[in-house]
This record gives sequence, C-alpha cells and structure tokens, in this order.
Amino acid sequence: MDFHYLGRVSFADGLARQNELVEQRRRGLIADTILLLEHEPVYTIGRTRDRSSLRDPDSLPFPVVETNRGGQATFHGPGQLVGYLILDLNDYGRDLHRYLRQIESALIGYATSLGLSTGRREGLTGVWIGPRKLASIGIGVRHWIAMHGFGLNVTRDLSGYESIIPCGISDVRMTSLAEELDLGISVAEVAAAIPEFILESLRALRTTGSVLQDPSEP
Repeated sequence: MDFHYLGRVSFADGLARQNELVEQRRRGLIADTILLLEHEPVYTIGRTRDRSSLRDPDSLPFPVVETNRGGQATFHGPGQLVGYLILDLNDYGRDLHRYLRQIESALIGYATSLGLSTGRREGLTGVWIGPRKLASIGIGVRHWIAMHGFGLNVTRDLSGYESIIPCGISDVRMTSLAEELDLGISVAEVAAAIPEFILESLRALRTTGSVLQDPSEP
C-alpha cells in the first residue's frame, strides 16, 4: 500500500488525481493508494436533489462542487487533513458498511493515541466527541474501487462550516484536534502519524467475507 502526502492542492486537482488512480487501480497497474492532503477552501456535496444543507447557495463564500460520494454538504479547507483511499474493495470483502466503520476506527484510534475520547453516534457516519463532530466520512465506488474518504479537522479555524449545515445535521457542532487538545498541531504532523492507524484498520477489514451488490455507477 502506498501513502502520498501532497500538501495543499485544489479540489479539482485532487479529484482529477483520484480519477486517474481509480482507473489505474481497476486495471491492476498500481497498488492500493492513499492520498493525504489539504484543500483550498471548497464545499462539496453528494449527488442529491436535496440542497438544504447549503444555507444560502447564492451567497456562499467558497465554490460548491458536486461529487460522486454519498452525503450532504461538507467543507474542506486549510487546517483539515483529507484522506483519499483508492482501494480495491474486492480485497476487503466488498462490505461498504464495514468499510465505513473501519475508516472511523482508524480515526478513533489516532485520536485515542492523543488522549481524546472519541466515538460514533448511532445512525450517523463520522467521528464524534460527545455532540461535537471531529471528522466527516464519505466514499464513492466504481467497479468496487473505492475513492474519497475522510476529512479530519486539525486546526482551530472552523469558520468555513458556518455557511452550511454540515452533513445535513441541523444540531451538529464541528470541532478540531487543536480545539479539543488546546494545543497547536499541524496537518503535516497528523499526516505523518495516521498511516499506521489506517493500515491497522484495513488489515482488520480483510477478515470479512460479506459480499454486496456491485454499486458501480452506470
């Protein structure tokens, strides 16, 4: 498995890189690949007719991009570590529910290593500290090749979320590692430490034998 830290890139460039890697992984030209990066400020939303998570679509401070992941609106920007997991899910049991849970497990494991008590909320995807959301997760799948992944808030500036209802959850309050730990921490530091937790969770994922219907897009 290959990890690449890209630093800060635009969402368009990150998406183009993902699309190239998905095709290469589908053809067996590369190993599973995980990109770790920051984005320039952008809102993304899944392919849904419900745009109520964008509070005022005509006056948003940053552009909106529709993607092939699931879910409502979220924010990406400097100070957030984004992880894009380009994986052949044929090697991981093809169980999308368990795949999501294992991404959560990786982030929970990392936060625990910092002394934070994090967990899940029933019926919701992501990583939480009580009622506060630390990380958002959304995936897309093409011919059982996974793409997209997670956004983990690292630094204190969460102002980009103020113009949306994050993930369509009306009562959510976003938080970050820096806010919860009350100390300075950089995206690069997190990017250097988190791969071991991702690898551990993916190793556990290989034990499943569950098979779901192919979710590939037409």
